[in-house]
Formats: sequence, C-alpha cells, structure tokens
Amino acid sequence: MNLVHKIENWGDTHHPKILDLVRIALGVFLLLKGIAFMQNTAYLRHLIEDQDVVDLSPTLLMILVYYVTFAHMVGGILIALGIYTRLASIIQIPIVLGAVFLTSIFQEPINTMAWPSITALILLVIFIILGSGPISLDRYLASE
Repeated sequence: MNLVHKIENWGDTHHPKILDLVRIALGVFLLLKGIAFMQNTAYLRHLIEDQDVVDLSPTLLMILVYYVTFAHMVGGILIALGIYTRLASIIQIPIVLGAVFLTSIFQEPINTMAWPSITALILLVIFIILGSGPISLDRYLASE
C-alpha cells in the first residue's frame, strides 16, 4: 500500500463525527463566499488587482475571478455534502492560499480579516487527510 492509501485509510478510521459538522460549516462558508463573489465580481477583481506580486492581463484576471467564484461554489457544495471531499479541498487550497498570502496577511501586522482564510486553509488541509467522515454522501453511497 502506498503512502496516499495509508493516509486515506488512517483518515477514514480516525475521523470523529463532530468533525463532520465542521466540514459542513466549512462547505457552507465556501459556498456563501462564492455566492458573495458572484454577486460582486468587481470586489473580487479589485482584491486580485490590488496585490503587487503578480501582474495579470485583463483577460487572465477575469478568468481567475470566474475560476475562484466557480471553485468556491462547487467546492463548497461538495465539501458540505461530503462527496469528493479530498478532491474539492485540494482544488480550494490554491485559492485560499492566495487569499491568505496575497490579500490578507501582509497588509497589517494584526489583520482580523485574515483569520477566516487561515482557519479555512487549516481545515482544508485537515479534510485532505481525514476525508469526508462517517456522516457524508461518500459513506452513504459506499454502503449501498
């Protein structure tokens, strides 16, 4: 058994049910964040334009805005339902890393707006390791 299967097996056997509530809350948070970005794409575009690390063309900027919105909405639904949780979490990691490092953490020494992104990043890493859990659509479909 390779390392990925060992981690997957360990995560499946060591998953407390209370973490399923945290997983559902994280999924709903990401879904709501995606809906907020969809309703106000100008705000998300401004956030991405404001960073000084990467210079993006207008076309690439709009592709990135729509990718972030779509990935948050679809990934949030998948994580909340507990189906393909590891894949959805892996897809969310670059977006949340961008939120943490490009927009939040370097603006001020104590930035209270960075904590939701940092918390989401930590939880995404946890759910990459632990997976969906016992209260999930993955577990339900596997039992049938």
